[in-house]
Amino acid sequence: TLRAAEKELLPGFHQFEWQPALKNVSASCDVGIINGLSGWTSSVDDSPADTITRRFRYDVALVSALKDLEEDIMEGLRDSGMEDSACTSGFSVMIKESCDGMGDVSEKHGGGPVVPEKAVRFSFTIMSVSVLADDEEEAVTIFTEPKPNSELSCKPLCLMFVDESDHETLTALLGPIVAERNAMKESRLILSIGGLPRSFRFYFRGTGYDEKMVREMEGMEASGSNYVCTLCDSSRAEASQNMVLHSITRSHDENLERYEIWRTNPFSESGDELRDRVKGVSAKPFMDTHPTLDALHCDIGNATEFYKIFQDEIGEVYQKVNPSREERRSWRAALDKQLRKKLKLRPVMRMNGNYARRLMTQEAVEVVCE
Repeated sequence: TLRAAEKELLPGFHQFEWQPALKNVSASCDVGIINGLSGWTSSVDDSPADTITRRFRYDVALVSALKDLEEDIMEGLRDSGMEDSACTSGFSVMIKESCDGMGDVSEKHGGGPVVPEKAVRFSFTIMSVSVLADDEEEAVTIFTEPKPNSELSCKPLCLMFVDESDHETLTALLGPIVAERNAMKESRLILSIGGLPRSFRFYFRGTGYDEKMVREMEGMEASGSNYVCTLCDSSRAEASQNMVLHSITRSHDENLERYEIWRTNPFSESGDELRDRVKGVSAKPFMDTHPTLDALHCDIGNATEFYKIFQDEIGEVYQKVNPSREERRSWRAALDKQLRKKLKLRPVMRMNGNYARRLMTQEAVEVVCE
């Protein structure tokens, strides 16, 4: 009993079980940080394999995150008037997954092992916990993450020394995570919360990937591709003709089918015909994503719009009927000059993230009004 109590007090140690047991995942539960390559046989490579990645086992990390929320969950149950003892099953947990590259992480005075100087971080956030009581029709949400986009609510799961555009290595490193995630979708977690064993089901939403990552995970060609959208099949030419009518046509399953066509070329087509048939899917998609407009592109979209409005305001466009291109150009020049002088913002050919964020600050507003 003492030993069990002692274990309970260890940070990160929680007793839990899966019903049915997870497929392809080891059954031991007292797991800390494990070698991110566990589950892969080692290969001879230029960088030592045991330095490339570190991760938690996915289910252990989820258990840990849920235990951190134990008080919030209990409080939610009390607030919604659910009798504590009545609610032991029917819990649903919504998980948002995120993954992004981390640019230059090279060692400045290298003495360590030879590793790629880019890194990728895979993390998750518990977005909400809801419970469907036995005799109820509707599930009641008992916890919602108040700051879902804050890095404080975002739990790192896996860190990898790899370039996010290296599809093969990324697939290998995230493969075991995908396997664990798929196993958890088919099973229930039994975990003690508030002193009673309760059963949780997990729902995963890969919405925290930026566009580059979505393309990487879904096996699509990267930014230079003729197929510009991660949600539909329009080519550059089509998109420039038609800015409005696009329907969402891509799904993970469809991308998998296209990869199969790419791999087998069943109609014996030429390279160009084949590319056109699969619309730019040429690597095996390995993680189901839900592409949405990410915060970066939202910022860029807003700033682009305001950049135009600022120019119109400077030229008092509301007084003019049809301003000439020269006039418009001079308004833009005036705006650029002012931004460069006061904010040290150099004019950009195409709106980028950092420029957009600077343009949408209080400080920039004052400079433009002036």
